[in-house]
Amino acid sequence: MKRIIKPLNVIPVLLVMLLVSCSSGVLFDQTANVDGHWYKDNPKDFEVMVPDSLTTYNFYLNVRHTRDYGYSNLYLFLQTRFPNGHITRDTLQLILANNAGKWLGKGWGSVKEDQILLKRNLRFPMKGNYEFTIWQAMRADTLKGVRNIGLRFVRSN
Repeated sequence: MKRIIKPLNVIPVLLVMLLVSCSSGVLFDQTANVDGHWYKDNPKDFEVMVPDSLTTYNFYLNVRHTRDYGYSNLYLFLQTRFPNGHITRDTLQLILANNAGKWLGKGWGSVKEDQILLKRNLRFPMKGNYEFTIWQAMRADTLKGVRNIGLRFVRSN
């Protein structure tokens, strides 16, 4: 006896397959709310569990801001605590607008989203739990217009 597959039964299976295939390769993708006013003494923390030291990842920093943000760039401090307790600290400059003042991020209306590649083919030196902390490092004590800051690690091809 032949079984007839109804089209309505196939659609949910295809949707699940599509969602699984789109999300494969993402080790970590998380955003922290800043709520439009980012104070210098308000760091954002992220905890990333790295399963091995062989896989390479593309490392992105995500910024979501409004047109109220008053600068064309954004300076950040990025601290990394390794599984063995070793700590590194970097200063980053993100370019959010070109010389003419046009925002580089995507989005409609007053909100722009930037996904900035920090490091291609990053290999974590050891497996385990990494802690990332981000502070705003601008000269202003409070940044207006920043809504979210986030990290994303995607497996390299």
